[in-house]
Amino acid sequence: MTIPDILMVICVLCIWSLLLVNIALIIAGYFYYMKLESEMPPELVGEAPFVSIMVPAHNEGKVITKTVESLLALDYPHDRYEIIVINDNSSDNSSVLLGQLQEKYKSRNLIIINTDNITGGKGKSNALNIGFTRSKGELIAIYDADNTPERTALRYLVAEIVNDAKLGAVIGKFRTRNRDENLLTRFINIETLSFQWMAQAGRWKLFKLCTIPGTNFIMRRHIIEAIGGWDTKAIAEDTEISFRIYMMGYRIKFQPKSVTWEQEPQTVKVWFKQRTRWAKGNIYVIVKNIPLLFRPEARTIRFDILYFLAIYFLLVTSLLTSDLLLVLHALGYVHTTISGLSLYLWMLAITLFVVGTFVTLITEKGEMRPSNLGIILLMYISYCQLWMLVAANGLYQYVKDVIFKREAKWYKTERF
Repeated sequence: MTIPDILMVICVLCIWSLLLVNIALIIAGYFYYMKLESEMPPELVGEAPFVSIMVPAHNEGKVITKTVESLLALDYPHDRYEIIVINDNSSDNSSVLLGQLQEKYKSRNLIIINTDNITGGKGKSNALNIGFTRSKGELIAIYDADNTPERTALRYLVAEIVNDAKLGAVIGKFRTRNRDENLLTRFINIETLSFQWMAQAGRWKLFKLCTIPGTNFIMRRHIIEAIGGWDTKAIAEDTEISFRIYMMGYRIKFQPKSVTWEQEPQTVKVWFKQRTRWAKGNIYVIVKNIPLLFRPEARTIRFDILYFLAIYFLLVTSLLTSDLLLVLHALGYVHTTISGLSLYLWMLAITLFVVGTFVTLITEKGEMRPSNLGIILLMYISYCQLWMLVAANGLYQYVKDVIFKREAKWYKTERF
């Protein structure tokens, strides 16, 4: 076999191994969803514990009023939760809008913290640490500044965590509020349902593992105190804190009936910048936690560490290499005797991608649209290929940060 043949075989094996893992997660996640459909939502029995809801916000004037009013409308007992908005070094009209809300809802526990460029402006983790010092809840919930949670969202999260002492956190899910805005938001909607929530459901079903998202989750206060708060160097603070919760011996459960709706990027430029930040943040977490692979007490989370390693390093490298080899072969610059087999496996992979992704949409009301089949196919040849560039750029940005020792900053996602 030639060197291109050997490289192609390695790439195909890597890609298909991860594809089969993803299929296993989809199947397991599907059964988890179907099981939940036949069950009643979790009930909160006895006195409701006091909850501190924290909302980190930086220049969120376009969305913050709707977010706060949605949180005020939750069906959780109004005297048993507080809302703490950390208006972090904003230069827009956020402080004015928040002041108006505070005046309007004087009888509610609405706390506004305005930071400046000295105390704030250093990222979401720093903002959460500031908010935590003012909180008094035995449970801490986090919502992003563009969220409109359903009225039951918080109650379902609390009901889960108080009924199981082994849970350190419970996560709900977020849905795409502007999913029908354009083709990009439709891609994001499908990606969110398939590659985030179905994968979360599958990992919980198979391994009792979940990763905290950036919003719509709840944690025990004493855990945050024990780990010393959020890591200010982590821009993917949600993934980072998940591993620390695991290492304390707790589990993180996924409760998909707790739903919040959030605004997603509506332009490729905004999407690319946001997803690069996610990729860079997750790479930081991976590198930070690689030593756990060799610690016996971390055996329960080895799958997650290996899974993230495979996605951000192995899969991206294999996809870029195999695509490059196929292009060079077609142009006549290299010769590989298994290009025909690779093309066949590629077509089969696309088929499994489309079918598997479409199956995940069955679990969501309003998503079973025949047009989604075409959207998924188009998504594979466009959106998914862009994701490879995002992951590669995220790695490049991470390496630059390490070399030049740059501090984490607040990377603002533009709102519409």
